[in-house]
Amino acid sequence: MPKAPSKTTLPALDPMTVPEDNATGYPAPYRDLVKGRFRRRLGDATGLRSFGVNLTRLEPGSASAQRHWHEKEDEFVFILEGELVLITDKGEQVLKAGMAAGFPAGVPDGHHLVNRSDKPAVLLEIGDRPAGDRFHYPDIDLDGYDEPRAQSHFTHKDGRPW
Repeated sequence: MPKAPSKTTLPALDPMTVPEDNATGYPAPYRDLVKGRFRRRLGDATGLRSFGVNLTRLEPGSASAQRHWHEKEDEFVFILEGELVLITDKGEQVLKAGMAAGFPAGVPDGHHLVNRSDKPAVLLEIGDRPAGDRFHYPDIDLDGYDEPRAQSHFTHKDGRPW
């Protein structure tokens, strides 16, 4: 049987070696909701280009994003630890470790996950990276688009830039 290497090398990696970030491109009035969101961008770290994979930690009181939906991007989440509340146009559901949810592109059902517990929660976020995606935020004066993919741009609902 081959001996396992003592250090992991790509294409494999230890997710805990990928730096966490809690950056957001949201304009100032909308940043506070995600200040307790910390992502390890595993897809980027492994060189993936067609879809993204994030190992995300949500601290108590924080959300995964502002409630939104995408015109072109499919999204999938899998809860690894803790408990989160999924909020959609249909209402609220509690998701616990081992549960998942998917959000097909083009379905105008705003969604996000909120940590209302007193402990951090960890989830895996997976989404494809379609060119020219547009995203909409039904609860706030915000719309956005990706062009190029590496840069998100935000506008007011009337089209004025932030």
